[in-house]
Amino acid sequence: MTAIIERFRGEEKLFVLCGATFIVMAGQGIVSPVLALYAKEFGVGTTMVGLTVTVFAIARLIVNIPAGLLADRFGRRVILVGGPIITAVGMIGSGFADNIWTLLVWRFVAGAGSAFYMSGAMVYLIDIARPDQLSRYVATNQWALSLGVAMGPGLGGLVADRWGLGAPFFVVGITALVAATYAMFRLPETLDREGMQKSREDAEQASARGDVEAAGPSSVRELALSRPFLLLALVSMTIFMTRGGTRGTLMPLRADGAIGWGPREIGLVFTLTGALTLFTLMPAGRASDNIGRRWVILFSGVFAGAGALVVASSATAVAFVLGNIVMSLGTGTAGPAPAAFVADITPAHMRGVLIGLYRSAGDVGIILGPVLLGWLSDLTSIAFAMSVGGVLVAAAALLFFVGNAKHPAAGRQVARSG
Repeated sequence: MTAIIERFRGEEKLFVLCGATFIVMAGQGIVSPVLALYAKEFGVGTTMVGLTVTVFAIARLIVNIPAGLLADRFGRRVILVGGPIITAVGMIGSGFADNIWTLLVWRFVAGAGSAFYMSGAMVYLIDIARPDQLSRYVATNQWALSLGVAMGPGLGGLVADRWGLGAPFFVVGITALVAATYAMFRLPETLDREGMQKSREDAEQASARGDVEAAGPSSVRELALSRPFLLLALVSMTIFMTRGGTRGTLMPLRADGAIGWGPREIGLVFTLTGALTLFTLMPAGRASDNIGRRWVILFSGVFAGAGALVVASSATAVAFVLGNIVMSLGTGTAGPAPAAFVADITPAHMRGVLIGLYRSAGDVGIILGPVLLGWLSDLTSIAFAMSVGGVLVAAAALLFFVGNAKHPAAGRQVARSG
């Protein structure tokens, strides 16, 4: 009976967190269709317009690790509530911006708020889930995230059309404050200080006995430089590189140049294949918990890479659509297993900061992917650059699979300290 009650409480916290995630991401999605047009009103070129997206990602990269440290020291609620408040300040400030530089500053603030919330949400999921259900919990939260992102742009377009390009930023600010209030009253604190202290003491005792395997890493630096984490970081970086550089940058250009498609056709394919994520996340989460993290990560990387290669060689609409479907199966299943693997290898007292490091690896891929693959396409061709991106993401998944074959976390269900 006790186990049933605890499971019910865990499920309740999960769905409350998903509600907050949906509100936050729907808000951020609202500005996506108008951001570039809004920045263009300040009379700047395309490079400066692009910076409004890049500076948001740079802020996340900088703030991820401090957010994890704060979560470990002061609790999860601090950043789950504080993150949306910071986002609200940044978004409302963006709506009042009177030049491009002011807009960039406020976009940085909004990005920092996003990093606080998303880091806190991931740590919170690890706190409330058992090892055998963690991937499913992560998948459920990412489903809420994807739904919010999908619904936001339509609302943003309607708001901008009726009240002007600055109006969506104010709507997002209000939405973020709603999310902060929701989190404040509905999400209980999950930081287990006693569990963290016990995790430290167990590691110290094992180290004193000379039991290296039981002691685990003695510091965050040692864990961050360990083979399992470095290989996982490489997987995360290449997956996000594929999303931002291959799919977000090169693929529309390939469709335009190779098969003569315009924005309408490209947007329709992206919408339909993007919706696959809503159907792949939950099966991916269950597979990760029941079959093993390694197998799901291998599937994700290989399919993402294969899809990129198919699109790179496509000369017909059918091949382009097929490649998009294959790639979406890869990128759409790539979320739950890596996040669960981080939890598997991380002691409770290092949880927050390692989540921050893991998220930073993905943000590096988002920032560098479009630039590096775009540069490579200028030197060679779009098809070659896409092929390189596909090979890199598949190779990273294969290296992770082989490199962690004997790691305890490679099993179907692993015990997690704390």
